[in-house]
Amino acid sequence: MTPTTRLARLTLAAAATGGLLTGCASPNDSLDYQTDYSNHRPLRVVGYPSTGSLETVQKAVWRLADGDADALAALAVDDSQAKATARNWVKAFGAAAKGEVTADFYDEGSVRQVVVLYFAKSGQIKEIEARIGEKDDAWGLTLAEPHLAEATAKPTWAPPEPGHSGSRTSGN
Repeated sequence: MTPTTRLARLTLAAAATGGLLTGCASPNDSLDYQTDYSNHRPLRVVGYPSTGSLETVQKAVWRLADGDADALAALAVDDSQAKATARNWVKAFGAAAKGEVTADFYDEGSVRQVVVLYFAKSGQIKEIEARIGEKDDAWGLTLAEPHLAEATAKPTWAPPEPGHSGSRTSGN
C-alpha cells in the first residue's frame, strides 16, 4: 500500500468517525455555537449545571448581549408571552450582558434548573429558569414576564453575590 493510499484511507476513516462522534448535531449547529462562543465574553459559572441548562443559559446571555429579542424568544419552552418577555429582558439587561456575567445554578438540573444571573457591569441580578419543554424535550427558558416591572424585579431570596449556590428546596 502506498503512502498516498494509506493517507486517503486514514482521511476517510477520520471523516467517518467524526460523523459518528458528532451524533445528531448538524455541522451548522456546531459552527453557530463556535461562532457565538468566540464572539462573546465567557460566562462565569457557579454551581452544578446540566449540559442542557448550561447551553441554554449561555445562549440566553449571548442573545441579551446581542440585543436580539427574537432569538431570545426562540429559546422559550412556551411561547405565549415569550416575545414580550424577551423584549423586556433585552431592554433591562442587554447592555449589562456585554460585560462579565456570572450564572449561579441552583437545585438539581435533570429537567429544570433555577439560575441567578449576576451582571457585574450594572450590579443587576436576574433569576431565570431553564427547563426541558413539554413539546419537544429540548432545553429552553421559561419566558413569562410580559411586564417590565416583573422582568426587572430582583429575586428576594438570591444572595447579593454569586457563589452561594445550593438547593432552595431542601431547607436552605
